[in-house]
Amino acid sequence: MKSKMWAQRHYGEPGKLVLEEIDRPEPGAGQILVEILACGVCRTDLHVVDGELPGSACPIVPGHEAVGRVVACGEGVLQHCVGDRVGLPWLAWVCGHCDACLRGQENLCPQARFRGHHVDGGYAEYALAEAEHAFALPGGYDDVHVAPLLCAGLIGHRALRRAGDAARIGLYGFGASAHIVAQIARDDGREVYALTRPGDVGSQDFARSLGAVWAGGSDETPPEPLDAAILFAPVGALIPAALAAVRPGGRVVCAGIHMSDVPSFPYSLLFGEREVQSVAHLTRRDAREFLERAARTPLETHTHVYGLTQAQQALDDLRAGRFEGAAVLVPERISAAARAPATGPDPGRGDPAVAD
Repeated sequence: MKSKMWAQRHYGEPGKLVLEEIDRPEPGAGQILVEILACGVCRTDLHVVDGELPGSACPIVPGHEAVGRVVACGEGVLQHCVGDRVGLPWLAWVCGHCDACLRGQENLCPQARFRGHHVDGGYAEYALAEAEHAFALPGGYDDVHVAPLLCAGLIGHRALRRAGDAARIGLYGFGASAHIVAQIARDDGREVYALTRPGDVGSQDFARSLGAVWAGGSDETPPEPLDAAILFAPVGALIPAALAAVRPGGRVVCAGIHMSDVPSFPYSLLFGEREVQSVAHLTRRDAREFLERAARTPLETHTHVYGLTQAQQALDDLRAGRFEGAAVLVPERISAAARAPATGPDPGRGDPAVAD
């Protein structure tokens, strides 16, 4: 049986994918085969296909916000059954016995493998996964709206935890992750300050609609000193700006897997026991905790749907900032009825002529 997938074949052509047909894979011991129902499009996918992440396999199928149904189980799989709906996030495998794994920091495992980076991901009709790295998904979310939770939500959740008990939080870059984090922070009773590209009035209005008490450009100073700032925009030059915006004892959390170089800045910005931290990947515990939180706290994910064959257009639109929220790929064989949201906002369609 043949199935479609997108692959990055040549790093000499950054940003370009090739649509191919291959034989449907079969699960090995400890693995499951998942029929993909939806897959979010993440900025990390851009870094992979643009050749900005060292160590990416080539060829590679991108995609690490994959939602699907288990259609086959390999030998020894006890966690899932055929028919289960599961999510396949970024972390795809860890060794389980290195120092990092043994101290509960499997996200720092030096042998870790990541979906859409080292192993094939969800820009496809079918994907293989280690059963231990596939997660049951909360009810109340359809396939399209739950997909962004698997990275934008998970990494946002980990970044928010790294921000500690900050009451006033600045979010630099208001895209897929920030629009989920803003809802969680507001539900926790925190104040959210959104900092977008200068002049991006649309993103600022979007942030206010999700409860931000203030929204402005990243070249502006928030009206109140921040307890913490989370950088989702992969722009190293924002670190000095964020340090200037947080109070003494405040924290700047860098949530991206890739960032442009950080410029030099005066020590006075760091003085006062301010901190700069990074977020590296995620753990299975992160996934379980966040998905349980999503089951308790209804989250609206603003999505733009593209057919699987429009993956290249979705990446190009993401790069150009042509939409708010998150893009999601849906294989064309999935019916139009399955694409429609059961709850939450109108996801819009990913027609490249109308995406904004």
